[in-house]
Amino acid sequence: MQMNTPSRRTIRLTRRGRAVLIATGAVVAATAVAVPLLSVDSEGDPRPTSLLILEGWRSIQVYEAVDKALALPAGSTKKSLGKARLKLPADAEGNPEGYLFPATYPLKEKATPESLLSFMVDTANQKFGGPPVTAGAQRNAMNVYQAVTIASIVQAEAAGKQDMGKVARVVFNRLERGMPLQMDSTINYALNRSTLKTTTDDTRLNSPYNSYQRMGLPPTPIANPGEEAMRAAINPTPGDWLYFVTVKPGDTRFTADYAEHQRNVAEFNQNQKNQKNQKNAKDQQSPAQGRQSGQPVK
Repeated sequence: MQMNTPSRRTIRLTRRGRAVLIATGAVVAATAVAVPLLSVDSEGDPRPTSLLILEGWRSIQVYEAVDKALALPAGSTKKSLGKARLKLPADAEGNPEGYLFPATYPLKEKATPESLLSFMVDTANQKFGGPPVTAGAQRNAMNVYQAVTIASIVQAEAAGKQDMGKVARVVFNRLERGMPLQMDSTINYALNRSTLKTTTDDTRLNSPYNSYQRMGLPPTPIANPGEEAMRAAINPTPGDWLYFVTVKPGDTRFTADYAEHQRNVAEFNQNQKNQKNQKNAKDQQSPAQGRQSGQPVK
């Protein structure tokens, strides 16, 4: 890898082929409904007193959560970005994606979208701006914004904390080989969705976030990563892996052998088919059972 700090648009990643290459975990978490943490104050008023921002949420989910917590019309928080004066790095170009740090934030009586977003960005700057992250980024020939971008991919792709370091290593190994990243999570971000299935048509998407066709990292982070993902991004686990797939919950397989990876993907696809068949069998219950449960008969 280059010893100087390259532009985020010049970093190159490795090829994975056209097979379905996904990992569950934070990708699924991105589908969570953005809601504030409801607390009851000392007088029994069930109003939200804290706002919980989950690891892996996208900015749009954070905006929705703030709107709900402050009982504002939908879209209010997003519209407030222009006057929030967020202390973002120059590379962010005003886009707070990646810097709305996941945590629980107190909802003070006079809280506003601007104050909450500033609190999140200030927290991210404290977490990401210290010597450990700065030195770790430099050690891996990156700037901090690139490290946050990689951490966001790790957050979205890793099935759990135990896999984050390996996922980060896959990213770096591809960087060193000058080949495209081909991560489904970046396409999901472009399409504002969360799914385990990426089609051939999806990989032809005309978007700077299409890491199947575009070289290098996406232009911005694709989620708001937590500390574990950032630690993985600056301290990737040693290994030669180029491919990974979560075959089933708790079983993510990493390999440098494409033929082995294809076998793992085939097993994943078979597991998905089996789950679909089991769901279909369950749905084919008797009409009486369906009516008793209050569910429509299929």
